[in-house]
Amino acid sequence: MPQENRTAAARPQPDGVHTGPALSRAGLFQGLGAYGLWGVLPLYFMTIAIASSTEIVANRIVFSLVFCLILIGATRAWGDLRALARDGAAMRRLALAAVLITVNWVTYAFAVLHGHTVEASLGYFINPLVSAALGVVFLKERLSRLQWTALGFGLGAVLVLTFAYGSVPVIALTLAFSFGLYGFVKNRVGRTATAVTSLTVETALLTVPALVYMGWLMSRGEATVLTNGPAHFWLMAASGIVTAVPLLLFGAAARRLPLSTVGTLQFLTPVMQFIIAVAIFREAMPPERLAGFALVWVAIILLAIDMLRRPRPRPHGEQTAPAVSDAGPARWTAAP
Repeated sequence: MPQENRTAAARPQPDGVHTGPALSRAGLFQGLGAYGLWGVLPLYFMTIAIASSTEIVANRIVFSLVFCLILIGATRAWGDLRALARDGAAMRRLALAAVLITVNWVTYAFAVLHGHTVEASLGYFINPLVSAALGVVFLKERLSRLQWTALGFGLGAVLVLTFAYGSVPVIALTLAFSFGLYGFVKNRVGRTATAVTSLTVETALLTVPALVYMGWLMSRGEATVLTNGPAHFWLMAASGIVTAVPLLLFGAAARRLPLSTVGTLQFLTPVMQFIIAVAIFREAMPPERLAGFALVWVAIILLAIDMLRRPRPRPHGEQTAPAVSDAGPARWTAAP
């Protein structure tokens, strides 16, 4: 192969297809960084536990917008943001995505602050199964036998856990379905949206309601962001970085790694959350709950086997990579 051809083959293709071992290594570290940061998110929430879950989310929205605008200014991506703002269909989908991610964030913060981190991790274990089901219902996708079997185990897990909790695991199902639908919507936004611009639009759409809510909390003396010292303020302000940095790492990783690798790395987050919940937060793990989780883990193993059996993209760009958004490629979505 001529030198120029070898050099071209090692570069990332315009559509973001994984093309070389150097990019794979970089993508792997970026993916581990993204999912690892999401995995330790419960520890961050516990440092600001004096605030309510809704106040945390309101501040997360505002400070995420500030951080995203700084990033857009630093990368001179104002043109990309204007192009996205002119795309009416994309803006409508992002408005719906903003509502879904708000539901997800509030539910997740509530779960961590009220001793339900184990159930929150269950939601993100179930999420790939929900995404697969959405593909069947809305996109008429055909699942393999292994995928159908995995869905069956997932349904069995929900039934077992319903018995274990004495009620339907509402937190886990809310997280799974809100994020599954979020990923479904985000992957139909189109290529005018990047990870930064789409998150900027979503948080911009939510900022006015968030500020109004913060004003209401302050008028009642219930806001903590300005009344509990500089350390608490800066921890709350860090929510913008905590939100945006893993998304940027994930977006970079998704363009450098095969879909099967991205999907497998996804499970690092709920595994870490589960370990933190049991080992650090000392949440209960009775046998019936463990049985439900075991069924979910069997489903995950089946999905992982199915992914690894799929053919990988060809190395010279003949196959276009899936569109990447904050929610991730194809049916695999990112974490909180």
